[in-house]
Formats: sequence, C-alpha cells, structure tokens
Amino acid sequence: MTTHGKHGFRVPALFEVSALSPVPRSYRAALADPNWRAAMEHEYSALLANNTWDLIPRPSGSNIVTGKWVFKHKFKADGSLERYKARWVLRGFTQRPGIDFSETFSPVVKARYSSDSPLVGSLTWLLDVNNAFLHGTLSETVHCAQPAGFEDPAHPDYVCRLNRSLYGLKQAPRAWYSRFASHLLHLGFVEAKSDTSLFVYRQGEDMVYLLLYVDDIVLTASSESLLRRTINALQQEFSMKDLGKLHHFLGMHVQHTASGLFLSQRQYMVEILEQAGMSDCKPCTTPVDVNPKLSASGAPVSDPTDFRSLAGALQYLTFTRPDISYAVQQVCLHMHDPREPHLAALKRILRYVRGTLHFGLLVRPSSQHELVVYSDADWASCPDTRKSTSGYAVFLGDNLVSWSSKRQNTVSRSSAEAEYRAVANAVAEATWLRQLLSELHTPLRKTTLVYCDNISTVYMSSNPVQHQRTKHVEIDLHFVRERVALGDVRVLHVPTTSQFADVFTKGLPSAVFTEFRSSLNVCSTDVSTAGGR
Repeated sequence: MTTHGKHGFRVPALFEVSALSPVPRSYRAALADPNWRAAMEHEYSALLANNTWDLIPRPSGSNIVTGKWVFKHKFKADGSLERYKARWVLRGFTQRPGIDFSETFSPVVKARYSSDSPLVGSLTWLLDVNNAFLHGTLSETVHCAQPAGFEDPAHPDYVCRLNRSLYGLKQAPRAWYSRFASHLLHLGFVEAKSDTSLFVYRQGEDMVYLLLYVDDIVLTASSESLLRRTINALQQEFSMKDLGKLHHFLGMHVQHTASGLFLSQRQYMVEILEQAGMSDCKPCTTPVDVNPKLSASGAPVSDPTDFRSLAGALQYLTFTRPDISYAVQQVCLHMHDPREPHLAALKRILRYVRGTLHFGLLVRPSSQHELVVYSDADWASCPDTRKSTSGYAVFLGDNLVSWSSKRQNTVSRSSAEAEYRAVANAVAEATWLRQLLSELHTPLRKTTLVYCDNISTVYMSSNPVQHQRTKHVEIDLHFVRERVALGDVRVLHVPTTSQFADVFTKGLPSAVFTEFRSSLNVCSTDVSTAGGR
C-alpha cells in the first residue's frame, strides 16, 4: 500500500511486505504475536543480564521516568529481513534537568573522512556493539518504570533504579561514549584531538585506527594478528558482533576492487527514487543547469514536508557523490519555504541520480602523500541576498578526501574578496586535515598547495601590506598569511579550465561537468573494476 503526496511524490507505506508481521501498535499486540514477543523477551533478557537496574520500592517524592516499547524490522543490505527488533526506550522528556541529567553532549565522528584513505585498507574491519547504550554508567540517580508487560509479579509497584544507561535517556549517548573511550585509553589508545571519535594505537611499528560512530566501529590495523588481538580485547569487555571485512558502513557500500575501494550508496539512491515516485524517470546528464541561481520567487509547493524529506535524503547522498553537492546545496537553501522552481530543481537532481545509479567514489592506493586544494567562489551569485557561493576540493595524493559547497555568511564587495573568503575556508580545512594526518602518524612533509583562479587573491595571500579596501577581511587575511608564513600552505593560481572546484560553485556545461566529475574520482562500478577513471 502506498500514498502519494499532492505534487506527485510517492510516499511508501511503512511496510509493504505482506509476509512480515506488521509493526504492532501496542505492547499488548506485540505480546500476542510470536515474532514480536520473542524479540521483546530477547531485549528484556539482555537488560537483566547487563544488571541494568535494581528493583526498589518507589521512593517518595522522586521522579519516575516512563518508557515504551519501540518495534521495527531490521533488514540486511540486500533488503531481506534480518530480524524483528524490540527495544525498551525511556521517554527522555519526562526527565528533570539538573536532577535526572546534567551534561548530554556526545561527540560524533566527522562523516566526511569516512572515506579518507588512511582509514581504509585491506585490514579494515567492522564491529557492531550489542545494546551499546546499556554499557554506559550513570553518574546521576535515575528511577524508571518497569518494562510494560514484564513487571515483576511479586513487586508490580516497584520501580527500577538504573545502574546503566538506557535508550531514550538524554545522557545515554554521553554515558556510552565515556565508558567506551575510558576502556580504549586503558588499552593504550590515544584520543585524537582533531576528532574525539577517532582513537589511535601505536606501539613501535604496530598501528591501529579505531573510528566510533555511536555503536558502529571501523577498525584498521597494520597486521592481521594485531587486528585480531584488538577485536578480542574489545569483545572481552563489550558484547559486540564481528561483521567481518568492511563492506557496509552507515548505509554506504564498500566494494574492494583491483583499483582500490569503491564507495557507493546505490541501494540508498534506489530508495530515494522510490520515495519520490521517480524510479522510471528520464535521466539527465547534469544535476543542475547553467542558468542563474534559484531565487525565492514562484508559487509555493503543495507539500513542503515531502520536499524537505527528499532534500535531506540527498544531503546524505553527497557523502559518496560530491558531483551533486552544489545542486543539493542550492535546493537546501530554500527548505524553509520551497517553491515550484525549487521542486523542479530537486526533480532534476533525481533524474541525474537515476542515470548514475552505478556511480560512486573511488579511493585508490597512492604513492603521493601531499595535500592539494582547489578553491573557488561564485561572486554575488545568490539573487536574493547577493551572497557568494564558496567551494573547495581537497585531494590527498590521488584521492578526493574532503569537499564543500556553501553560501558565504556575508556579502562580498568584490570578486577578489569572495575568492579570498573561499580560500580561507579551504585553508582551514587543509589545516585540520594536516593535524589529523599528524595524529595518524602519517605527517605531511610538503607544503599544501591551494589553487584558485583569481590573481588578486594569490597576491593578497602573501603580500604583508594591509590596504584600506581589504581591512574588513582582516581576520581571513591574517589567518591565511600566517599559514603561508609557517610554510604549511602556498596559494597558487590555476586557470579556470583546470579549476575542479568550479563543480561546487556553479552549473557547468555537460562536457565540462563530465570531465571535472572524473577528476573528482566519481566514476561507475565498471570503470573502477577495470582500474581506470
């Protein structure tokens, strides 16, 4: 069963496979279904085995956090059913700040370098922690209700005093991260300053990189024996699944080819097209045309919710498809008030995706280890605010490791100023990557080259003279010049015909777009398997 949005987008029903037991509306309905009841019993047993709580008489005057059962189907990468999943989740909104919780922030890995070449290789493994949040230790005293349907028959009025964190608690992610990070530090890992979700172990020639994303772990080691020792050490402390060689991570498919690693989100693209009802649409060769930028004019779309859902989905797709970054950025600028021209632009992106389902990002072994950055800006490109669009592409050797397409925060009074602000953003990213590589014990020996196609920007990056008309960009000037003076960065001119960052700032003709897309290592599965671009 499916429904359709007012403007024609197809919105799939929650489940369309009749062979599956439907998601129950209440825990009573779940208890009546053998599949869901087994899932609930499995979850409850895990809670008891983990000593998650102690049953106590209800303390007078205490706040009791309520909870509910959450049910979902878990599917494999090929779309087949993996298992029925039931989870007892607390209602965090019933907690009282300052009493039931204090700090809640938990770091999350920077998703962009999930494709960074130092973190992937033939000895890269994927681990999944079972009931990750249950491992977190609480520093506050929290009382909650017993799981519905599993109340202690001898003490049905008792409450649970939590020893461990539970899903739904506001501090649960922070408690889990603190618990896991403490154990890694005990094993000899060092927390990276560039990203607190990255941990590095080094002992002589032995090296381990560990990347944590909530309960998913990517592990890379310098030898198979070291990899096994690390996995065993983690499994002794935490219940986790060994998912084997890295093949899927956060919805991204990792294919090991003769050329390197091919990262793609084909299944995710298919699902987006199905959601939009455009699975059989006519493909187009570019994700955006060469006409002027989108403005805020036009008739409002009939269903903004569907528009925002699809635009947000496309944002996640840019993790392996940098070629659509600019087009998606332009559409997302208008998510607060989408109009019909914005809907047409979004559909064009989907048509482009339809014709490039087999495309992804190739990460190849490279003998070169220098960092090269291409920076560009499209001056006063926004027709409504006259703000410029910045874009950069960062290559580590032959591999694209970071990219951006973003509207600048302030209006630039000249094209040189817009270009310089773009260079400052690119230099900031390059500085962060240099620090990251240093913490991975693969420091860069050469100066990072930053290419832009504006001569005035090149002059300003090294000229110590402060002109009257550049005082308003003084902070950016000083930042870039400082990195140039330290020898970390050198800003050079590049002709527009070789400015790969153009693909992140404007619409390009089909032939130019195709050439630049290839330069970004965005290619098809067949090409990556063959070992070329």
